Amino acid sequence: MAHTVIVRYTTRSDRADENERLIRAVFAELAVSRTPGLDYAAFRLEDGMSFVHVATIEGDENPLTSLPAFRAFVSGIGDRCIDPPVTTGGSPVGGYRGGS
Repeated sequence: MAHTVIVRYTTRSDRADENERLIRAVFAELAVSRTPGLDYAAFRLEDGMSFVHVATIEGDENPLTSLPAFRAFVSGIGDRCIDPPVTTGGSPVGGYRGGS
């Protein structure tokens, strides 16, 4: 069964670009590994310092935790933040992915 995890936090202004680079490294690793059972998106909000991650995970284990780039990302998250990550669950109501 799938479950959705939503994480929001705010980085220090001088660490936001670093945080984005670490997130991009996770997506680069996902592009190579083609990790199954995961829909994942991350957003940098308009203030430039706040981030939101949304992951829908099939099964009980989060496949992100096995990725070296993700472990590197979470290892220093506390030092990069002024508002620490808050994790909540969610239930999909609907979604749309347009094609061309």
